[in-house]
Amino acid sequence: MQQPIAVLDSGVGGLTVVKEVLRQLPREKVIYFGDTARTPYGPRPAEEVVRFTREIVDYLIQYRPKMVVIACNTATAVALEDICSLVDVPVVGVIQPGARAAIGRTQTGVIGVIGTEGTIRSGAYEQVLKELSPHIKVISEACPAFVPLVEKGNFRSAETLQTVHRELDHLRGYQIDTLILGCTHYPFLSDTISEVMGHNVALISSADETAREISAILHDKNKLALNEDLPVHQFLCSGDPRIFKRIAEQWLGEQIELTPVVWQVPQIG
Repeated sequence: MQQPIAVLDSGVGGLTVVKEVLRQLPREKVIYFGDTARTPYGPRPAEEVVRFTREIVDYLIQYRPKMVVIACNTATAVALEDICSLVDVPVVGVIQPGARAAIGRTQTGVIGVIGTEGTIRSGAYEQVLKELSPHIKVISEACPAFVPLVEKGNFRSAETLQTVHRELDHLRGYQIDTLILGCTHYPFLSDTISEVMGHNVALISSADETAREISAILHDKNKLALNEDLPVHQFLCSGDPRIFKRIAEQWLGEQIELTPVVWQVPQIG
């Protein structure tokens, strides 16, 4: 049986990583867990996020994954090392890949980071960015209103535009030329974010970069899937399956239309 790539997130945001994995690695089987019943993770205490992440990984291990992907910036910031110590397969987070891409893109040396309260409070992006390039200037901003919009499937509306303006307008006063979308929910809002920030500001999706990292690691470990049959993907969520399925099908589109998919609501925690 083909070993899957296990991807977990606080809700639907990690589907942005899945979309890139399916595009770049179409032979790979994905099992995804969205903790939609307990989203958002950003305002929660770090120890609670670590506990939730452990519970999900404990559940996903039964599927014998060849890799665990923490597709949540908040969970990556506070739980990555903990999960690495608990499992014997590679564990990939979303912060390092996004930071490296931003360093390679910036021309002014001023990088913006937007994320949840937990991610920004942790200082994880700033730490990694400074390690990679000590003279980089980092402007960080928590945008707690974004995740609830995405979890409702409200990607483009007057409310969305108004919310993004309210959260980001003041960032335009800095010489930011590169903005890290430091939450995997945020690419759902990328069109509106780009409209507000201006098209001269490059948006860095940690989802895109994480998928490239997954591909590189699997290639390096000779773990890439070689089978010709279409994999059967599994999508699991802890909350309302109707909203989750609607957003997943809308976001993933034709990438799952031709592939068998299993939808489940497991008991966890």
